[in-house]
Amino acid sequence: MKYLVTGPGGFVGKPLCAELLRRGQSVRAAVRAADGPTGKTEQVAVGRIDGATDWATALHGVGAVIHLAARVHVMSDTAADPLAEFLEVNLHGTINLARQAARAGVKRLVYVSSIKVNGEATRNGQKFSEADPPAPQDPYAVSKREAEQELRRIARETGLEVVIVRPPLVYGPGVKGNFAQMLNVVAGRIPLPFASVCNYRSLIYVGNLADALIVCATHPAATGQTYLVCDGEDISTSGLLRQLAGGMGVPSRLFPCPAALLRLAGKLAGKSQQMGRLLDSLQVDDGKIRRELNWHPPFSLDQGLRATGRSWIAPEGS
Repeated sequence: MKYLVTGPGGFVGKPLCAELLRRGQSVRAAVRAADGPTGKTEQVAVGRIDGATDWATALHGVGAVIHLAARVHVMSDTAADPLAEFLEVNLHGTINLARQAARAGVKRLVYVSSIKVNGEATRNGQKFSEADPPAPQDPYAVSKREAEQELRRIARETGLEVVIVRPPLVYGPGVKGNFAQMLNVVAGRIPLPFASVCNYRSLIYVGNLADALIVCATHPAATGQTYLVCDGEDISTSGLLRQLAGGMGVPSRLFPCPAALLRLAGKLAGKSQQMGRLLDSLQVDDGKIRRELNWHPPFSLDQGLRATGRSWIAPEGS
């Protein structure tokens, strides 16, 4: 089967394409502009992804699409109308791709959504599941939720097999954004006031997510389903920092500070959302994908965090 991967040059797209090739699969990468030969991966230029993108060439002969490309969540969005920007790519771009995929005879489309569709946080001991009512709280999450709804409608109308995957925070070598900032601070051996934080966070290693997406693209029982995925082991912010430091071979340098004081400091600095992510819990129940698809993450949380820490100190190719 030939796979079309959108967003193939991204943090998840690169290891996903590499894993598909390792398994002997045929991979076509949908890129904005082709930049020459890339080994065994075929490139097809599609330009900007929105409601008007022409997917005809990219979809020819494809059996499954794994749709990663999106306008991603950012902590400080400077767009005049963030929701409109997110909807143009994440909703209208996805609808357009799905309808053209159905017309082209594609069997299955795996849509990478976000745990933010469920909400921003959970109470300790409680976990998000597929059965929970959606509670998106920002424009990015709203766009992902609306895309999920439209994909289900298209599936009913056309017979296209749609599988929706909602990952939590994805980490691994090459990670960017807030996780990269955390790695920088740990590598710099800067003292951090999180020793007494007792939250629980579900994460997913990029290698585990790639494996789960491939299973969702191929398993017969996945048709029409929504799956939450994670490493299966939750961790506190303090534990996360210690494990990353261990992977780097540096001390974690944590000290205790009351959570209320940390929240106040975040508010005064205009960083309430960022501080909330460090102090709040967000747990995911991945039992459904394990039961229905017999999926088990190939990498443990410890393996993933240590690989991430090592890669930060000694990047690939250095």
